[in-house]
Amino acid sequence: MNKSFVGLVLAAGSIFALALGIRSAQPLFISSINSATGIGYATISLAFAVAQIVWGIGQPVAGAIGDRWGPRPVMLAGAVLLALGTALTALAQTPLALTLAIGVVAAAGAGAFGPAQLASAVSKWIPEAKRSVANGIIGAGGSFGQFVIVPLAQLSIGLAGWQPGLVIVGLMGLIAIPLVFYITDTSTVPAHAHTQAGTLSQAVHDAVRDPSFLLLTAGFFTCGFHIAFIATHLPGYVALCQLPASVSAWSLSIIGLFNIAGSLWVGRHIQTRRMKLTLAGVYFARAVAILIFFYSPKTPLVFFTFAAVVGFTYLSTVPPTIGLVAKLHGPRYLATLFGLVILSHQVGGFLGAWLGGKAFEATGSYDWMWWADIALCIFAAVIHLPIKEAPPQLVPAAA
Repeated sequence: MNKSFVGLVLAAGSIFALALGIRSAQPLFISSINSATGIGYATISLAFAVAQIVWGIGQPVAGAIGDRWGPRPVMLAGAVLLALGTALTALAQTPLALTLAIGVVAAAGAGAFGPAQLASAVSKWIPEAKRSVANGIIGAGGSFGQFVIVPLAQLSIGLAGWQPGLVIVGLMGLIAIPLVFYITDTSTVPAHAHTQAGTLSQAVHDAVRDPSFLLLTAGFFTCGFHIAFIATHLPGYVALCQLPASVSAWSLSIIGLFNIAGSLWVGRHIQTRRMKLTLAGVYFARAVAILIFFYSPKTPLVFFTFAAVVGFTYLSTVPPTIGLVAKLHGPRYLATLFGLVILSHQVGGFLGAWLGGKAFEATGSYDWMWWADIALCIFAAVIHLPIKEAPPQLVPAAA
């Protein structure tokens, strides 16, 4: 069965949009959950922190299951779990119930829709020469989901109340079901599998012993730290600078918009250039942007400009990272191996969100976190350079 390139990547991007958009909308309900249950912000925040880790763990697990038995059943189960966990959050009255609903069930469901899982699912229909562009479009879909679903969730709260709003947002996850059927088939082994690929355990063993894979994984840890710190604490930094809350809202929206542009650009850029150099450049650009922002006067225009620059680099690390995993260890177990890289990203995200709050409590400012962010970005830029990657012209144009 022939399927169009545009249809496949739009469907896969839409699935990622639903997963990332729903996860991004969930924090909008924190204040209402706290007011209704009295659980407390610290406990609720812990539930959301657990979700970060479970989402990270869920991707290599879902990838391993998908690589073994096919992506369709994994992603169908993920759609149901994401919808169910989000909707059940409206009924959670205790810390344990909340942690299970939002931190385990919903996060595990979203983990089944990781970018590598989606890239692996559509790769059997798409020639290798177009996969970088496809990965960029899938990544852009996640940003578009944030941009669309978050305001829809806020609107549902205003019109129906927070509990019906959570149910509405959860049910959005079921939209992914027909899209999953479109981008997958009933085969259990991807078309790009071959006898030389070996077993899953052998692939994981080879990857964790590969210095290039470990360097790539360490670099993605920095990406998670950086993104989680900014997403979690930018509103607090805006308030610390005595600017209106609308500045943080607009800044986050600008990040989402420019994220789309960055993902699409990098998907085309890495077709003809080494991915490791692209990643090094993205991380170095982040370091420069943060340094300039740190010393600039804190005006709305400065925040908006910073958001645009950072947004352009936000998810632009994903397509070249997926591409490098495939280059280093082949596409057969891509979902599993990139899932391990994502787990490193989420550990970094947990620390970026948590340490940001700890640093502010200890010093009354975020200065140390900004400097740590700059140092980590430079570290990530440097460690990508020794990765052993063949030049693009040495890679066959078709599998």
